[in-house]
Formats: sequence, structure tokens, C-alpha cells
Amino acid sequence: MCGIVGAVSNRNIVPILVEGLKRLEYRGYDSCGVAVHQGGELRRARSTARVAQLDASVAKDGIEAGTGIAHTRWATHGAPAEHNAHPHFSANRIALVHNGIIENHDELRAELLAKGYNFTSQTDTEVIAHLVNHLYDGDLFDAVQRATLRLKGAYAIAVFCRDEPQRVVGAREGSPLILGLGKEENFLASDAMALAGVTDQIVYLEEGDVVDLQIGKTWVSARQDDGRYRPVQREPRTVVAHSGAAELGPYRHYMQKEIFEQPRAIADTLEGVLGITPELFGDGAYKVFKEVDQVLILACGTSYYSGSTAKYWLEAIAGIPTNVEIASEYRYRTSVPNPRTLVVTISQSGETADTLAALKHARSLGMKHTLTICNVGTSAMVRECALAYITRAGVEVGVASTKAFSTQLVGLFMLTLALAQVRGRLDEEREAEYLKSLRHLPVAVQAVLALEPQIIAWSEDFARKENALFLGRGLHYPIALEGALKLKEISYIHAEAYPAGELKHGPLALVTAEMPVVTIAPNDALVDKLKSNMQEVRARGGELFVFADADTRIESEPGVRVIRMPEHYGVLSPILHVVPLQLLAYHTACARGTDVDKPRNLAKSVTVE
Repeated sequence: MCGIVGAVSNRNIVPILVEGLKRLEYRGYDSCGVAVHQGGELRRARSTARVAQLDASVAKDGIEAGTGIAHTRWATHGAPAEHNAHPHFSANRIALVHNGIIENHDELRAELLAKGYNFTSQTDTEVIAHLVNHLYDGDLFDAVQRATLRLKGAYAIAVFCRDEPQRVVGAREGSPLILGLGKEENFLASDAMALAGVTDQIVYLEEGDVVDLQIGKTWVSARQDDGRYRPVQREPRTVVAHSGAAELGPYRHYMQKEIFEQPRAIADTLEGVLGITPELFGDGAYKVFKEVDQVLILACGTSYYSGSTAKYWLEAIAGIPTNVEIASEYRYRTSVPNPRTLVVTISQSGETADTLAALKHARSLGMKHTLTICNVGTSAMVRECALAYITRAGVEVGVASTKAFSTQLVGLFMLTLALAQVRGRLDEEREAEYLKSLRHLPVAVQAVLALEPQIIAWSEDFARKENALFLGRGLHYPIALEGALKLKEISYIHAEAYPAGELKHGPLALVTAEMPVVTIAPNDALVDKLKSNMQEVRARGGELFVFADADTRIESEPGVRVIRMPEHYGVLSPILHVVPLQLLAYHTACARGTDVDKPRNLAKSVTVE
């Protein structure tokens, strides 16, 4: 989602700002812009095209300076249009960029209109710019602190003032913002990746922090419970971020590359795992696992489906009651807290706003035992949770998650085994069998990837459809949900997933020859039930596309197309069966000519509610 880069230096920082935006493009955006302090005045360039076009405009207009801010915007308030793009100005004195949503912007807008301010955009961000300008009395740091006391909602902001060269002020509440420390120069960004190659000294700002950047020095103040700001020390960390998102190599899109990186990502996630032990999740995990008697999983989107799969494992293998909640809904309903609950958050970025808010809500209800499955070890989610398992999927550029999902499943299965061990439900023989299966996963996934040519043939038919059904049973039902989500996200085909046994309770009314029905058919205890559900589809003229294990005895025939999976993989079968669904969505999107890596209206890291 929206990205921020800011800098103060004695050199021209515009190339750094623009390059930082390019590294944040994977998050998703619909406009971009840069503003600088040049020649005693504010100058800016904004665009609803890609950052590359912004870069060309900046060069053409001769924009260069040592102080500036830049932004990629994912629209929330106001349509994607140049007048709504950041940075926003106030009275040609204040320049400001903002991530997040200001919930009381209407109230503040009315107040500022009454004071004579004119608004040129529909954004909540312009309200902040005018508010800072209204409160400015010669000290930008003070004005921003006073302005933040008026804001309700989530924000990360970077702002500079025409009257104070070589100074940028930032603030955060509910949206990530970091400080980068350089030599006689300092930086702000919403993601450490934006500063890769510029500095590796990173300060992770905390909730309520306001930071003052000048040449060679910085200050941080934190908002206290009484509403006042007091100076604090925030220790820098050495963070080695990748200098680029990733090289595309021989692949057509990043999504395709990331699908094929899954064997390596799974192997990396399992690296160093010699046996099952609670300490894989952090110091003190054994004591926590002994105390808890249920699990609450909080997640959104694809991560929610990985948690839904893990529910089957946790209850069947570890014997621990498990609830899975959509994070964006959880904190807005009355629930029954249990202090002996292990609260598990799942997030690729570790900055998902809804999941972070749900975590804080769970803690406020007295549930102190927290653990995250996350792909970014320096993220807010990892810092907020007492325990963590860091997946090692690497940078995932495509908005539609693939390798992050499969490595989340690996981490959740490891959690299942650790809890089972502590609860006396995992003997040495079964542990050895599970570890052997986990270590064989990269080879097994590689064999599934070899099915790509057959899946491409299917995608040519899918590209002509506008609707699809996905069916699964048991622990493969969440995988059907994930497959439908992938198809929706990148091909824009309407797709829904159901437990196959639910067909006759409504969805069967949709089945016609024009409705492809994708079926996940592992050779498990429910395969005979699944075959009966498939016959219900055939009897209504529906066309089945079946991913079947070799020994399910499901054969191709008119109206039934079958792709054979290389092997049955028991309880870990979901990790294998999701891969062909990813490939089906990818090649269908390619056939329809959509923007696979940056699908419309979506963002990679969802940092607003």
C-alpha cells in the first residue's frame, strides 16, 4: 500500500527519493509524487502513471534539492487523480505526505474551511497539511506534535516547511515509519527496503513517535498518556535490506517467479530445523505452550486461509481447540476471552493494519500469550508479539501471495507439532515421520511445478469464462478458498469456493456448462464423498477440472478433465495442492492480458483499515 520516502542531506536527494519509490512499487499504488525545497521555494511533480514516468518528469523539470519527500498513493479518499496525489501543499509553505486514514477529517476540514483554507483535493491528507500550517509558529517539530494531538485514526506522515531548509519531520500512529541514519544525512521511509543501499542503520519508530530530521542529527519525542510529548531514545538496528525487489530473470512476471521459488523458500524456512522443539518459536515458548489450552488465529486474506488450514492440523494432531478469526472483524464484536489462549497472528509483511489492531484488542482482553508467523523479522508484528516464527520466503513482489502462503503453512505445521509435543501427543516415531515429510516437501513441490504445461492448456478455456466454482473437503476446503481468491485477484474472473458437501445446499443452482468447477481431490478419507459431489455436478451438465492424486481412481472422460498430482502427501497435501491452483490463476490472467503483478484496486501491504 502507500509508500513514503523522505530525506535531508547536503547532496541532491531526488534520485534517492525516486529510487526508494521504485523499490516500494510492489506494495501497489495508483499515483505518485515528489516535493523538494529548492531555491527557497516548494517544488513538486505528481503523476497517475508509474514511478518511471515521474522520474522522467522530475528530470525534465530540473527538480533537485537536499530536502524532500516522496510518495506512492493507493486511493482511499478521492479518486486516483493528479490533484489527489501526494505530496500536498498548504499555502506554498508546508509540504506533506501521508499513509493511513484520518477518521475525523470531515470535522477538521469544516474547521479549517471556516478559517479560510481552500481545499484542492478530496483527500484526508490535505487536511493534515493545512492543520500543520495553521499551527506553525516557526518550529515545524512543535507544529507537527500539536497537529497529531488533533488526529484520530492511523497515520504515518513526513512533512517539511519552506521556512526551515534541511529539516523534515515525521510522525506515526498505527502505520509504519522508520528513521534511517546516514553520515551527515538522514532519511524517513515506510519500509526499510526503500533505503536499501543508502543506509543500514534503521530506527523503528513506535506508536505516537514524532521524529525531527536535520543534517547530522535527529530527535524523537513520544506522546505520553497525558498527551504531552517527551524526548526518548530509540536504538538503531543494523538492517541489511535487499538493494532491489528482485531480478525477474527468465520469468514473465514476478508472480510466476515466486511460484517457482517455492521449493527454495520452503527449504530456507526449514533450514536449521533438526528436531521439533518449542524454542523454535522463541525463548520461553515451552512455558507458554504448557500454559495455553486453546489457540486463536488472527489474519486477513490469504493469511486467513493459511490459518484456516492450520485449524485442521492443530485440532487433529495437537488436540487443541482452535478458532480462526478474520482480523478486520474480530475487534468489532463481543467475544469471550480466555487468558490461557495462544493468540497467533499471520502476516506476510508484518504490517497489516487490521491484524495489528486485532492483536492489540486481544491483548486488551487479557490474552497475553502472543505469537506471529511472519515473513519480515523486523516488522511491527514481530516486535509486538512475544514469540515468532520467521518464514524465509524472501521478498514477494507480486500482490497475489504465493510463496509467502506456502511458507506460512510450513510454519503453522511446525507450530502444530511443537504444541503436540508439549501436550504429549507426539512420540519420537511420528515426529521423525513428519520431519521426513517436511524435508521432502521442496522435491514434492518441484514435481508439481512440472505440471505447468497441462495447466496452461486448461487456462486457455478458463480465460473465456466469467465465473468459476472451487470445491474441496476437509483441510482442502481452505485451499479451494485460496484458489478462488487467486483467480479473482489477478484474472478478474468471479470465483467462489465451497465445501463440496455444500453443493446441494445452494451453489448447485449455479452449475451449467458455462461454469467450470475446479475440484481438489486428494486420496484421503473423504475422497468417496467427494466423488459423489462430483457426480452431482456432472448430472447438471457442469464441467469438472480435477486435481487428483494418482490413486483416487478418478479418470478423464467427457466433462471431466483430470490432472494427476505426482504423489499423495497426507496431512501436508494442502501445500502441494495449492501450487497448481496458483499456476491456473496465473496463466488464466496471462491469457486475459491483465496486470498480473499489480492487479487493479489491490495493494501488497494493507496498512489501512
